[in-house]
Formats: sequence, structure tokens, C-alpha cells
Amino acid sequence: MSFKSVKFKDTKINIIDGDRGKNYPSQNEYLEDGYCLFLNAKNVTDSGFKFNKTKFITKEKDDILRKGKLEKEDVVLTTRGTVGNVGFFTNGIPYKNIRINSGMLIFRLENHKEFLPEYIYWYFRSDLFQNQIKQYVSGSAQPQLPVKTINEMEILKPDIEVQKKIVKIVSSINKKVLNNNRMNKTLEEIGQAIYKNWFVDFEPFQDEEFVDSEFGLIPKGWEIKKLDKLFNFKRGIEPGSKNYEENKQKNNVKFIRVGDVGEGSRETVFIDKKFIKKEKYCNYGDVLVSFDATIGRVTMIQEGCYNSGLKRIYPKKEYKDLFSNGLIYLMMKSDNIQNTINKYAAGTTILHASKSVKHLQHPFPKNDDILINFQKKIKPIIKKILLNKKENKSLKQLRDSLLPKLMSGEIRVPLDEDAKEVN
Repeated sequence: MSFKSVKFKDTKINIIDGDRGKNYPSQNEYLEDGYCLFLNAKNVTDSGFKFNKTKFITKEKDDILRKGKLEKEDVVLTTRGTVGNVGFFTNGIPYKNIRINSGMLIFRLENHKEFLPEYIYWYFRSDLFQNQIKQYVSGSAQPQLPVKTINEMEILKPDIEVQKKIVKIVSSINKKVLNNNRMNKTLEEIGQAIYKNWFVDFEPFQDEEFVDSEFGLIPKGWEIKKLDKLFNFKRGIEPGSKNYEENKQKNNVKFIRVGDVGEGSRETVFIDKKFIKKEKYCNYGDVLVSFDATIGRVTMIQEGCYNSGLKRIYPKKEYKDLFSNGLIYLMMKSDNIQNTINKYAAGTTILHASKSVKHLQHPFPKNDDILINFQKKIKPIIKKILLNKKENKSLKQLRDSLLPKLMSGEIRVPLDEDAKEVN
């Protein structure tokens, strides 16, 4: 089974540009909060909308802008710089008034007889569309995808009932991914709350005597220790001739960059060389922290060789049985550590925080049993977070591999009449 392919110019999909005229907002007109969300490049990602960094304009400014305001079920596509990221304006989006910036386009349907909005959203995320984008923007210093180019691009057009089934199948997988993400957010908040309770507020030790320290009052029997005395901070590498050998077995190695870690992370790249320096390799569950560019990002879910902007943090040999990755992860995300990393960062355009390592300190109990008991408490939380992340990785691979096969007709979509015939 195969489906008809049509050019965008031959569909009833309206492609809407944003306002680029004299009323376009200037930098000093953006607000931290306001009437209308004005999308920036970080809000439209390769996995949908994200609103961790937002800017707004006033109602008065919104009223004088002519084009580019979203309506429900609009699809947004980035068309300059990072081209091909996509967002879908559903009822679940927490903002009523949203506008695109000059590097985006809106795709809006006149009706739902030809295409479903959610089908277009998933089509844009599929390799079927993303591969077309690569053909048009490859080699450009500043990649752009103008409307005239999009009009010549193609979209597969199954029947509406088939589109509904495709959307249902893909959305059900994606719903499980989102549920796991929500669960992990809650689990991480619980883990951080337990960490703060023990190592910041010292609640389990309130009946004990407290003494002064650089961190304020801490329980007697605790001490402030420099982290570089307890842990290795192993810096990664850059791909270069001295760092790799030819990989004759074709099983390339994942290469992790700062941008692959934390909020706004993109897919990791695969280097078609085999790294010799295997000590610059991290396994799933190891703690990586960014000390260059966007500093202070922390992850436990990457596996592969990592670049020089990242450090893998793990206990020195004599402490390897005392500190778990879970404790290190929570500690490196704590306010104290994050503030110190930022305090000693240097640079104007690109931040470098490697020198902050020698300033990192933390209160620890002299009684090892306290550390062991804490780690027993957080172990099931960290374990569940990692299991959810692993499941999400498998689900995303399934979703992304199914998507083009369903849309192209390579995998036949069962319709209701098929089920009736079987019965």
C-alpha cells in the first residue's frame, strides 16, 4: 500500500508568516511576563514546544502586529538557523496568546477534510519531511527554508480515516513518553527534597549539637570537604586524529556534547571513528556535568565518548564504595554547587567553569553509616528515573521508526471496517 504525495502549494494548508515590519518588537520591549508569549528559537524544539525560557509582549504591542498570531491547532515550523523544529498549539499549552518570531512559519488548515492538524505535526517530525529539509538547506552558512521552497516540497496524503489511525497509534506511544517524563519530574523533586532535608536543613539530626562552619551551622561530627579530594573530575575530549582510530567494524561511537545534556538537549551525534581514549567514555548512570558554554547541566542518561566541555564525576578509588552516582547527581544539581560553578565561571561570549572545581565544597558526615542510609533511601528513586528514561529511549525509537512507515503505507493501518470483516 502507498499513499498519494502532493506538493504543499497544491493543498489547502495556509502558510502564514510573522510580522516583520516596523512594529516588530525590539529587545527592550520584551518582558519576563505579559499578555502575549513571543516565541523564541528555544521554545520550538525537535520534540515540540518547550517553555523553560520565555519572553512576552504587552497587549498594546500585540494589537499593532498584523500577522503571526497562533490559533488552536496551528503547527509552527522553524525556518531559519535551526530549521525543522516543530510545535503544535493544543489546548494543553498553558498560554492563550502566542506569536511566532521572524524565523518561524504557521501552518493552518481551512478545514479537516484534507488533512488533520496533528497529522501535519507528526509528518513534520518524521524523516519523510526532515530528509526533504536537509536536501534544501544543506551547505548554507545560515540555513533558511522560505515559503517558496516549502511550496515545492511534498506531503503524503492518506485518507482522513487513515490519518486518524496514524495519529492515534503515534500519540499513544508519545503519551507514554510524556507520562514517564512527568513521573520523573515528580521523582526528581522528591529526591531533591530528601537531599535538602539531609544535607542542607539537617532535619534528621536536629537533636544533635551543631557547630559553626563555612556553610553555617552543621551537625557536630560533620565536616566541610573539597569535592576534588573525594571525586575525580574527568574532562572529555574533542574528536581529532590523536584521539581516535579508524573503526573498521562500522559500529560508530556516540559523541556527547554540552548541548546533548539537560534542557534543550538535541540528539547526540555518532562519530564514525572509534575512540582510543576509552577512559573518556561514560556509561548509562554515570554523572556528567557541563563546565563550558552552558555550564552546570547535569545528566545520568548518556552513554558514549564525551567532549571537553563535560566532566564525568566519580569517586576516587578509596571512596568508590562510599558514594553512589545517585548522591553525586543530586549533589551536583544542588543550589550550593550550582552557585559555586557560576560564581567562578570566566568568559564573556562563552563561559568556562573548569577552575570552579577547586572551589566546590560540601558538608559530609564523618560517620559513613549516615551516607549509606541516605543512599539506601534514594536508591529506588534514582533507579526508577533511570528505568523510565531507558523505556522512553525505546519508545521514541519505536515511534520514530513507525512514523514514516505508517505514513508511507509500508505498514498497513487497520481501519474499523477491517476489524468488522475479521469478526
